[in-house]
Amino acid sequence: MSTNEHTFTTERDRFGRLLADREVWRQATTLPAAGELTARWLEGRSEYQPGTFAPGFDEETMEIGGQLAELNRNGLFTKESQPGQRSQGNAQRAYVTGFCSPASAVALLQVSSRTELVTVAHAPGEPSRASIPVTVHEDEVVTVLGTSENPTDPAQLNDWASEANESLALVLSDSWYVEIFDPVWGRNSALLPAVLGGLRDVPAPA
Repeated sequence: MSTNEHTFTTERDRFGRLLADREVWRQATTLPAAGELTARWLEGRSEYQPGTFAPGFDEETMEIGGQLAELNRNGLFTKESQPGQRSQGNAQRAYVTGFCSPASAVALLQVSSRTELVTVAHAPGEPSRASIPVTVHEDEVVTVLGTSENPTDPAQLNDWASEANESLALVLSDSWYVEIFDPVWGRNSALLPAVLGGLRDVPAPA
């Protein structure tokens, strides 16, 4: 190994993310590959995640990291999530969002048809925008769902190409983007097991 190669293995970007882990993302050109790398990050085995400008995740994700890793290994490349929480003046609805295949999107819509959970599914290229409150802090809404995150314009595609690679950016632009949340404020036991169950109902590709 040359001196330059050895240096690169420990070099970090301005956000503290490990560049050696970023290079692995250059080879991730499918949703399953992106999901596996995200699962490793959630398990603490990577210090780079596209679009997350820190080497790791925030403290509240620690309690659901293992469950999120399972979702990523079962067809949902997760983008955002939070556990359900409730305290004086603050409340969160549990939610998870991510990119998936048409079959997985259908399965997650079916989850919402037989449970209290709500699935918002955005077709590829669908410029949908809504405002569904999921986090209230000191009685003020600070987080909402309802907007498609598929990269569709050149700037979004360039962002994903820079953070991961161009092939994955194009895959994401042609994927479904889903947002699943628990309408019950503060509950943290129902969402992720139901989502995983729905994903496991999807037949394996022939």
